[in-house]
Amino acid sequence: MPVRPQIWNLTPLKVLILQIVKKHQVMLDSDLERQLQKYVKNLSPTELNKALLQLEIEGLIHVSQITKTKRKIEVITPEKQFLIAEED
Repeated sequence: MPVRPQIWNLTPLKVLILQIVKKHQVMLDSDLERQLQKYVKNLSPTELNKALLQLEIEGLIHVSQITKTKRKIEVITPEKQFLIAEED
């Protein structure tokens, strides 16, 4: 049986996440995961969390905990500002 070459996803995960979240402005992490499955196969929770953390550190998105298992992800716009821990 011939081996099929793997096709790599050329769009970085952070860029995909940002595109999807910008399209919806605010979404739950479960909805984001569902959308990402169309583009990224075998996405681990660790990879997703790392990408979300990097985007949040860069000031592009804000992730807030709704319940123990649900998070809300929203795009940071000039009108919307979030305080960092020391500013609370």
